[in-house]
Amino acid sequence: MKLLPSFKLALRNIQTSKLRSILTMLGIIIGVASVIALVSIGQSSSQSVSSSINSLGTNVLTVSVLDSDSSDFTIDDVNHLKKLSGVKRVAPVISGRVTAKYGTTSSTINVIGTTASYQKIKNTKLSSGRFLADIDNELRLKTCVIGSETATDLFGAENPVGRTIQLNGTSYKIVGVLQSSGSSMGTSGDYTIFVPFSTAERLVGSTNISSVYVQAASADQVSFVEREVKYSLLSVFHDSDYYSVSNSQDIMNTMSEVQNTMSLLLGSIASISLLVGGIGIMNIMFVSVSERTKEIGIRKAIGAKRKDILVQFLIEAIVLSALGGLLGVGVGFAAIKIYGLFASASVSLSLPVTALAFGFSLIVGVVFGVFPANKASKLNPIQALRYE
Repeated sequence: MKLLPSFKLALRNIQTSKLRSILTMLGIIIGVASVIALVSIGQSSSQSVSSSINSLGTNVLTVSVLDSDSSDFTIDDVNHLKKLSGVKRVAPVISGRVTAKYGTTSSTINVIGTTASYQKIKNTKLSSGRFLADIDNELRLKTCVIGSETATDLFGAENPVGRTIQLNGTSYKIVGVLQSSGSSMGTSGDYTIFVPFSTAERLVGSTNISSVYVQAASADQVSFVEREVKYSLLSVFHDSDYYSVSNSQDIMNTMSEVQNTMSLLLGSIASISLLVGGIGIMNIMFVSVSERTKEIGIRKAIGAKRKDILVQFLIEAIVLSALGGLLGVGVGFAAIKIYGLFASASVSLSLPVTALAFGFSLIVGVVFGVFPANKASKLNPIQALRYE
C-alpha cells in the first residue's frame, strides 16, 4: 500500500470535519505547548540562577550563623578569619530593617552593615558615586550606599549622591548608588541600603553577625580554606549545628537539583494533557470507524486487505496528532515570548524539549490510534455493506 494516497485521504477526512478535528487536537496542542513552555521557562530560570551564582566567583565561601541571637560570634572572630592561610578577603554582615526617609517620602527597607571588602567579594556594581570605604568603618562615619529602586522611590529622577537621608531618625550621607541587579534566589539588592559595619550595630540595635563572606586567594584553594574556616568556627561555636559553610559550587549544585526536579515535575504534569489528547484521538477514531463502516465494507469488497484498512486509520490518527503537535509547538513558542515580555526575562526555546514533546505527540497518535484502526481492519465486509 502506498503511503502518499493514504496521507491525502487522511487530510481530506480531517478537512470534512474541521471543528471536530480541531477539538480532537486540542488536548495534544495544550499538552505540547505546556511541556515546551514550562520546561523552557524552568531551564531559563535555572540558567539565570547559575549565572547569578557564577558572578560571585568560584572562590567565595558563605558562612551563615544559624542562631545569631544566641551566638558569641564577634568582629574579633571575623578578623581572625582574615589571618587564615589562603584567605584573601572577609566581609561580615549585619542585617535588619530600617525606616528610610527623605523629605516627606519614607519607606521601610533592608539595611546591610558591612565593610569595603563586600564590594569586591560580591562583585557589586555602582551606577554613581562610590561604595563604602575602610575609612568609613574606622571613623564610624554615617555614610550609606543605596539600591537603584530605593533611589527611585525616595528621590525620583534626582541624583541622590551627596544628599542626606534619615535612617531610623539618624542622618546618613549617600555616597553611592548601586546598579540595578534584579532579584536572585528570592532577594533583590535594588531595595537595599548598605552602611558601615561599625555604625550598623547601633542602627539596627544588634551586634549579631548573620553571615560572613570569605574569599579564597584562588579557586584551587577553596577546599583548603573551607576546612580552615570550619575548624576556626568550631573553636568559637563548639557545635557545627550553629553555623554552616557553603561555597558557590555547593549552592549551584543544590539549585540545579531543585530546578531540574521542578522542570521534571512541571513537564510530567503537562504531559498528562498529551495523554488526555491521545484518549480524545482514540474516541474520535472509534466514531470515525462507526461512521465509515460502509466505506470500509466497500473497500474490502473491491480487494483492500486488512493491512490496508489498518494502515489507513492509523495514518489518520498520526496525522491528527502531528498537526496538533505542530500547532502546540507554535502555541508554546508564543507563550514563551509573551512570558518573556511580561516577566522582563530572556527565555529561549529549548530545541531538545521541543523535539521530545513533538515526538511524544506522534507516539500518542500511534498508541491510541492502534485500537480503532484494529477494529476497522477486523470488520466483516458483508456485515459492513449491510450497515446503515
